[in-house]
Amino acid sequence: MKKPDFHHALKIDKDVCIGCTHCMNICPTEAIRVRNGKAVLIDNRCVDCGFCYRVCPVNAIIVEQDDFNRIFEYKVRVALVPAVLTGQFPENISLKQVHSELLALGFTHIHEVEQGVELLYEEMMRYMEEKVGTRPLISAFCPAIVRLIQVKFPALVENLIHLKPPLDISALGVREQLVEEGYDINDIGIFYITPCAAKIAAVKSPVGQQDSPITGVINMNFIFNKAYTRIRQEKGDSCIVPEMRKLTPRSLVWSLTGGESVHAPGRSLAIDEIHNVINFLEQLENEDLKDIDFLELRACDESCAGGVLTTANRFFTVERLRKLAEQPDNDVSDTGNAISAGSGKPALPGRHDDFLKKRIAVSPIEPRSMLKLDDDMSEAMRKLKRVEEITKCLPDVDCAACGSPNCQAFAEDIVQGYAKINQCVFVQRIFESRGILSCEESLRIMKEVWGDGKLDKNC
Repeated sequence: MKKPDFHHALKIDKDVCIGCTHCMNICPTEAIRVRNGKAVLIDNRCVDCGFCYRVCPVNAIIVEQDDFNRIFEYKVRVALVPAVLTGQFPENISLKQVHSELLALGFTHIHEVEQGVELLYEEMMRYMEEKVGTRPLISAFCPAIVRLIQVKFPALVENLIHLKPPLDISALGVREQLVEEGYDINDIGIFYITPCAAKIAAVKSPVGQQDSPITGVINMNFIFNKAYTRIRQEKGDSCIVPEMRKLTPRSLVWSLTGGESVHAPGRSLAIDEIHNVINFLEQLENEDLKDIDFLELRACDESCAGGVLTTANRFFTVERLRKLAEQPDNDVSDTGNAISAGSGKPALPGRHDDFLKKRIAVSPIEPRSMLKLDDDMSEAMRKLKRVEEITKCLPDVDCAACGSPNCQAFAEDIVQGYAKINQCVFVQRIFESRGILSCEESLRIMKEVWGDGKLDKNC
C-alpha cells in the first residue's frame, strides 16, 4: 500500500486482535480490513476519529501518547488544558483543585486552551467577510473533520476556514510569553492534554502547517485518573495556584456542539458525530445549498465532551461547562493569550495579539482523496470501469466475509491489488460448482483472510 499521508494515533495490537470486524464495520471511511485474522489499517483512509477504539471488545486498538515522564526533560513544563477536562470532574471539585493537582504532578505552568478563542473569533469574523463568494464556510476546529474532508470530500477543502484552532494559538502565545520572560526556548515543553486521538495526529502531523508548537501529547483519561485519585485521597491542596482571570462564556463552551455556530453570522448549522457529518456532506455535494453560511462539524457526539479519551458522561460534562458559562463568577481561569500559573506573572490581556494574528493563518489544505484509484487519469478511468464490472459479479449483500467492509470496497481492493475475487464466499461457491476451485482451496483462501483459528474448530 502507498506511503501514508498522515501520522496516526490509533494503533492495532495484533497480539490482542481477534478479527471480529466490529472496527471494520463502524469505520466511517472504510479504513480497516481483516487479513490473516487480524484488523489492518489503511493509512490513507483513516482520520483518527476513534470509533474503532470505542467498539473493540478486547481493547486491541490503542491510542498512543507521549511518555508522561518526558515532561521532566524540560525546565519549564506547560500543561495545555482544554475546558472539557474541567467538565470531567464532579461539581464539588473546583478548577483550583484540578490545577493544583496538575502542578503537583510536575507541571510548572498551566495554560487554558480556550484562551485562544477570542482572538480566533475575531479573525473568523474577518475571514468570513472576506470570503463572501465561498459558502458554506466550514470550521477547521476538529482535526478529524479536516482529514475527513481531505480524503472523502476533497472538493470541499476550499470551504475550510484556513485559520489555526485555539489549541495552536494558545500554544504559540504561551511560548512567546515565556521566551519574553527570559526562558530559553529549548527549556520550554508544552504538553497538550487531549480528549481525542485526532488531536494527537494533528500535533504529530499538522495539516496546513510545517510543524506544531506543541511538544507532546498526554491522554486526558490518564491525567484525569491521576488527578482525581489524588483529590479523593484528600491531597487536593498540595499547591497554591495564583489568582487568575476568567474565561469568557463563549470560550468556555467553544468546544461543545453549537459553541461556534451560535456566534457565526448568517445561517449556520452545528452537526456532530462523524456519521451524521458524512450524511450531511454527501447531501451538500449532491444539492445546491449555497444559502448556508457556516458549518460547525465535529466528529464526536457532543463534540469534545464526547471525545474517546474522556472519562465522564459527555452529557454531564456539557451540563457542567454550560453552567459555568452562565455564572458571572465562574471558577475558570483566563489570563489572556498566556498564563503563568506558578510563576506569579500573569500575562497582560491582548499582549500578544499582533504576534498571533501574523501567524494565525494556515497554508492551503490539500485534497487527498481516498477515492482516487490512480494518479494517471486514464488509468484511473480504466480501474473505475473494472470496479464497476467486478461489482456486478458480487452478491451485493455486504457480508464482510471477504475481509472488506462491503462489496463496493471489496471491488476497489481487488482493482488496487489488495484482494482477490475468490475471497468472496459466494464467488467461491460458483467456482466450486464449475470445477474451477476445490473445497480445499476455498478453505485455504478463507484462512488467508480469517486465520487458522476460526476455521479449525471442532463442530
